[in-house]
Amino acid sequence: MKMRKVLGKQVAKLALLTMAAMLAVAGCSSNGGGSKKTGDVSIENRYTVDPETPAWQLDKKEETTELTWYVNADWWNTDFGKDVVTKKIKEDLNINIKFITGDDTKLNTFFAGGDMPDLLTIFDSNSPVVQKAATWALPLNDLAEKYDPYFNKVAAADTLNWFQLKDGKTYGYPNYSNTQADYDSGNIPAKTAFVIRKDVYEALGSPSFGTPEEFKSTMNLIKTKFPDMIPFGFNSIGEGTGSLGDVLQDFIGVPLESADGKFYNRNLDEDYLTWLRTLNAVYRGGAISDDSFADDGTGFEEKVKSGKYATMLLDGTPQQGGNLQIFMSANPGKEYIAIDGPQSTAGHQPTLNQSGITGWMISYITKDCKDPAKAIQIFTYLLSEEGQKLMNYGIEGETYKANSDGTVELLPEVKDLQLNNADKFKKDYRMGEFMFFGHDRHKALSKDAFPESIKQMQEWGKGKLKPHFILENINPDQGTAEARGLTAINTNWNTTLVSMIRSKDDAAFDSTLADYKAFLEKNSWDKIVEIRSGKMKANKEKLGIQ
Repeated sequence: MKMRKVLGKQVAKLALLTMAAMLAVAGCSSNGGGSKKTGDVSIENRYTVDPETPAWQLDKKEETTELTWYVNADWWNTDFGKDVVTKKIKEDLNINIKFITGDDTKLNTFFAGGDMPDLLTIFDSNSPVVQKAATWALPLNDLAEKYDPYFNKVAAADTLNWFQLKDGKTYGYPNYSNTQADYDSGNIPAKTAFVIRKDVYEALGSPSFGTPEEFKSTMNLIKTKFPDMIPFGFNSIGEGTGSLGDVLQDFIGVPLESADGKFYNRNLDEDYLTWLRTLNAVYRGGAISDDSFADDGTGFEEKVKSGKYATMLLDGTPQQGGNLQIFMSANPGKEYIAIDGPQSTAGHQPTLNQSGITGWMISYITKDCKDPAKAIQIFTYLLSEEGQKLMNYGIEGETYKANSDGTVELLPEVKDLQLNNADKFKKDYRMGEFMFFGHDRHKALSKDAFPESIKQMQEWGKGKLKPHFILENINPDQGTAEARGLTAINTNWNTTLVSMIRSKDDAAFDSTLADYKAFLEKNSWDKIVEIRSGKMKANKEKLGIQ
């Protein structure tokens, strides 16, 4: 099994390394005078564009449009038209969507084979897919002008500008793209929290976890008093760092940049390393399970759902909201609650991250799209107030009611299902899940937008968010020596982090850390820092940050 995982990683890396070249080939193919004129479809006899009216309301196309939509995530729910949300989308737009999911290797096959889906969603804004979007995707600006000018009324200008490529056009649009104004509005909730089961917290006398000594002693106390529980848990590691990398760094407020505004290697911050040494001590004391390093996302979620962890550094609380709600509903008085948890030994305040202006999922309409007019209508529809309310709250009168003050609330039977049968709620309604173009400002319209299980956590996080705009999209361009060096460094860091926490003694911890520092030197770290610092400077100029 171990060998299979290693080979799998090698295949994935090879796929990523070759992706840029294949994109170039795909781009040449698309623009090289082939028989197919891409991005063109007649809307004669269907509708006449009107800047004041969404095109989906004008389109009289009788035949149902069949579209294929690839999502680069194996976990994405591929159902369409079965739940309240997607059934309404299907009816309003007269479309049928076949979702296909996969990983980077499968994504690569689309570009290698030349048989592209109609729409495509990815998650890595630094990937060749994004950088080479002009070779395989249609510009949203042109599609809006030709087929649906109302798109410009619902798309955020700042977001379109942020994703603009060198040709002055924008090809992809993200969800949860938050600007400084969104942060200032207070409508963006924190998604990270250090949580503890309420019954455990009260049984221990509400102790502090703030200092390394307090953290170690309390974890040992949990281990003694609750032997059937795992004292400390964290998000699945996988090929990343779970919630023990940049998430922990944000939690204790490690600076985002150096004092002179350059890129700062937060992995080597002394405050952060002090907490890694603390986790190592806790591990050696038996309060961190080896299984926590091996669990995949499903394994982690099952433990969350069953309340197996006494405490967790949890990132992505909305994504875990259903699992937390299942435990909360079945175990009154034992729900997880957020507390201050580990704190900076250097006096820094938390700088919790949320999705920045780059957002999370980025969606494109490809040059092979069978009906780009219908595709841009989907973008417009889902970005509109109507689409946003549908994705978050369903249908007025059927699943929610609108209040006179502009807020909305779920109808009692729907609310009851959300509280007491999260799995059925998710399957039947899918509200808050079909979020290709979601945004937190629409979630702020209702107390019902999030499950009860995470509201206290979001309340705890108020005032602790800090935009990380300056660190967005600063990696070296794909295909460069520095990009390859950074990939190797990141992979090395992920294994280094786990090895340090699992070190048998202080000497082993220090030796592993020294190896990481040496690895940096061997992989052009200075040049990578120079590139990242330059891109940070460009980000500041683009956003008007001093």
